[in-house]
Amino acid sequence: MTILSFPIYDLMILSGAAFLAGMIRGFVGFGTAMIYLPIAALFLSPIQALMTLVVIDLFGPLPLLPKVAKDVHRKDLTRLLIGTVIALPIGIATLLVLSPDMFRFIVSVVALVMLAGLIGGWRYHGTLPGPAVVGTGMAAGFLGGVAGIPGPPVIFVYMASPHPPNVIRANTTFYLYGYDILLLIMLLIQTTISWTHMVLGLILSVPYLLGNLSGAALFRPDKERVFRYTAYTLIAGSAVIGLPFWG
Repeated sequence: MTILSFPIYDLMILSGAAFLAGMIRGFVGFGTAMIYLPIAALFLSPIQALMTLVVIDLFGPLPLLPKVAKDVHRKDLTRLLIGTVIALPIGIATLLVLSPDMFRFIVSVVALVMLAGLIGGWRYHGTLPGPAVVGTGMAAGFLGGVAGIPGPPVIFVYMASPHPPNVIRANTTFYLYGYDILLLIMLLIQTTISWTHMVLGLILSVPYLLGNLSGAALFRPDKERVFRYTAYTLIAGSAVIGLPFWG
């Protein structure tokens, strides 16, 4: 298949998913994979879905990075990325033996479980010691490799932490960008890259970038509750749509 023969209806739906994912990413600093992947997996294989995700996520957040850089907690970010480097290859190796339906099921269930935990009030109070932050990065790296969703362990820790919203947003934004770079490098090493789907990712990066800019423009620290529950609603809808039971 070439990009010119890609079904226009599929492209329209993927573009809408990319825009929504970008808006939530710019809005709260996370949520891209949990919104985009369940829908992308309806039209693409697991590796193809991950490939397009990596490409859109490398370009979309670029305008946001300079704005949030001053709020990054650098020690935590470094520890998270160290853990991810350790566990991400194991997750990718697991992904390569999964069927498309199992991939869709894992992606949707991980998103729904994470969502239920956040809404249900799971909380870790206090500051995690360094080794625990590395462990969180390892859990995120494995999930990121096997299902393309590295966010849940990091989000659980940060959204329950004493950090203010701007630090949470900055660290999750930079962590997920670092994960994307690591994932692209490891996909290049471990799999055969489809250039058609790399180009598809570039096309989808346009609505994703527009979504990021829209979400960033809407961000207001004093409206944190609104931000979170808007993201939760979109994540839930995308995860349910992505379940393999719908055919």
